[in-house]
Amino acid sequence: MRTNADYSRVITIPNLITLFRILLTPIFIICLIQGYHREALSVFILAGITDLADGLVARVWGQRSPLGTYLDPLADKLLLSSSFIALSIYRLIPPWLMVVVLSRDLVLVLGVLVFTLASYPILIRPTWAGKLSAGLQMAAVFLVLSRSLWVLPQGFLQGWFWLTAGFTTGSGIHYVLRALGEVARSSQNKDHSR
Repeated sequence: MRTNADYSRVITIPNLITLFRILLTPIFIICLIQGYHREALSVFILAGITDLADGLVARVWGQRSPLGTYLDPLADKLLLSSSFIALSIYRLIPPWLMVVVLSRDLVLVLGVLVFTLASYPILIRPTWAGKLSAGLQMAAVFLVLSRSLWVLPQGFLQGWFWLTAGFTTGSGIHYVLRALGEVARSSQNKDHSR
């Protein structure tokens, strides 16, 4: 039977903020579908603020939780993946960029699943490359949605798309190499312990 202490480790303020961010995703998509780009931009900015807030609260108040380590990246991926899919459908970003972003995430998820099924459980921890990639992706969505507010220099957005694709691909390769390194070390440790 669960106690109040069990629930207090799950129902933390950072986790509630993250759940709120997850609930913002369908509102953001509905705004995009309806063509309310300024409203979609406002929701996207609010989601970004909640992303910063949950991490800050978790660190300052010491409310990190195992659930939060899964919820936070899930909320980010849900928002970014659905953003890139919707913006690609409406030709606001090039479809090839959506494919790059989703392919990287799919490879990472499938890799973790395969390694876990093969009894090599690995935990993908955020790296500077992954955080930079996510930041560039969020900035790409922000820039696309803010075009109705100000004019960007000619070619700037296209250059940003290529920069985002490059860092997204690079961070995916970085994560794969780290995971393979962890598996190799785990195999060596098993061999030495026999």
